[in-house]
Amino acid sequence: MIAILEAYKAKLFTKANIYQNIIAGTIVAIVALPLSMAFAIASGASPQEGIYTAIVAALCISLFGGSRVQIGGPTGAFIVILAGITAEYGIAGLQMASLMAGFILILMGILRLGSVIKYIPESVIIGFTSGIAIIIWVGQWKYFFGMHVATAGLPFYQQIVELIKGFAHIDVHTTLLAAFSLTILIIWPKFSKKIPAPLVAMVAATAIQSYFKFDSVATLGSTFGVFPRSLPMPHWLPFSMHELTSLILPAFTIAMLGSIESLLSAVVSDGMAGTKHNSNQELIGQGIANILSPIFGGFAATGAIARTATNVRNGGNSPVAGITHSVVLILIILLLAPLASNIPLCCLAAILFIVAYNMSEYKRLIRMTKQAPYYDVLVLWVAFILTVFVNLVVGVNVGIILASLLFMVRMSKTFLIQKEMNATALDSPCSATNKNSITFTLNGPLFFGAVSHFEQVLENIHDQASEVIFNMRAVPFIDGTGLMALQDTIELMKKHHIKVKFIEMNQLVQRKLKKAHIIE
Repeated sequence: MIAILEAYKAKLFTKANIYQNIIAGTIVAIVALPLSMAFAIASGASPQEGIYTAIVAALCISLFGGSRVQIGGPTGAFIVILAGITAEYGIAGLQMASLMAGFILILMGILRLGSVIKYIPESVIIGFTSGIAIIIWVGQWKYFFGMHVATAGLPFYQQIVELIKGFAHIDVHTTLLAAFSLTILIIWPKFSKKIPAPLVAMVAATAIQSYFKFDSVATLGSTFGVFPRSLPMPHWLPFSMHELTSLILPAFTIAMLGSIESLLSAVVSDGMAGTKHNSNQELIGQGIANILSPIFGGFAATGAIARTATNVRNGGNSPVAGITHSVVLILIILLLAPLASNIPLCCLAAILFIVAYNMSEYKRLIRMTKQAPYYDVLVLWVAFILTVFVNLVVGVNVGIILASLLFMVRMSKTFLIQKEMNATALDSPCSATNKNSITFTLNGPLFFGAVSHFEQVLENIHDQASEVIFNMRAVPFIDGTGLMALQDTIELMKKHHIKVKFIEMNQLVQRKLKKAHIIE
């Protein structure tokens, strides 16, 4: 309801503006129709389940999310992870994992973790999204060319091998119809952007298939049966403790990927519409959507960048557009469902080819590879390769861990210690114990990555001084490992009767030193 209140405060519920948002929502629904079915099929679900997901997710995110213009539903980024879950646990397992992810997303929003997601490096995001694009593209070859190849559950390189073998048995009618659809998808936007190219391609391909009735061309009707002309009743999902335990990791993966994509979409829409989203409320809205979607026959959903951008470009600036999107999809199911049986799967594969191309962000990938520091390039390609050849979870996790480790290495090099011998001698010039007072100026954060250098510099200090002064003026913060290193250093100096002083600390550092009883 936050987004609705924000829209009300902005005085967006005028007659003219509501009409403008209804038009935008209708256009987005037309765009979402073929995409929702294509994403569902690629995820191992039925096409109607994709539409149910789009209806429920868009409605929940518009009502409960933190962005006025966000449009939710099934997305291309989810295909890889959802297809894997469906293959292992079935559609019931996918729906339960989606519901569990919803609760995780709500918890993330309550704990105000929305801002934390923003700190995932761009190199990791580009790496795994480009990897997903490759997997989606390759995964649609068999539908595009009409090949009867079993690739489910095979590693990526084995899928490539099997698909290459299958090229000897491609179906000519399917391939020509797919190529015709792909041509429309590429050319149509150059002539008109008001009528979505995916809709034009789907209608044209369906009309051709309805007229010629090619037996070898797979359609929604021949593959999935009769498209229901009704909405599913809400139902609670049966579950067991064993299922909950085994689905924890998939649910967490859905939640993490969903939070990343939805917040990226919200940031993009803010730049386009001049709005400002509430990231924590957006996570709560996404969580509600993922809880209710499987209850109403759908599966995991998130904010969809392409549909959200379409909404903004067509004048959508309030939740009315997202609500209209859901209403229009409901009307399409109730009134036009029988026409869906002749939609060719090869046309939906062509649509996913374009989705994969747009997801690849190849220009940004090339630019970062050429211009970014070597450590960012390393992280990008590690995330990309692992996403493609292992899986998305490993790619993202290893990418983030590697980026964090490289960042800590760079941070540790920013920590410097400057040693300065004070002029006044503490003992008489003739004494064998004549030692000076030494000041060490610490520059940079004293954290676990800098402790080794700190201890190395102070290793033999007891042979050089009877008093040590730590100037903490340039220390912005200190972590637990840094505190332990200071405590160990002070204990060692006490044994050698060396006085220790701290000067010029900021309040944060001073508070931590007091709490650790170091200042005493």
